[in-house]
Amino acid sequence: MTHASVPESERAELGISDQLIRLSVGIEDEEDILEDLKQALKAASVVIKTYLFVE
Repeated sequence: MTHASVPESERAELGISDQLIRLSVGIEDEEDILEDLKQALKAASVVIKTYLFVE
């Protein structure tokens, strides 16, 4: 169940902020999951650098 349906006040009481990232993984090998995360974070950093810090 996601926290999207939980009212904002209740999320605050539970410590669930808008910056929370929910990560759901299956039964893959640990190294596969870590490699996938590394690739995703690297791609995200390129997007951030490209679109948010353009001078």
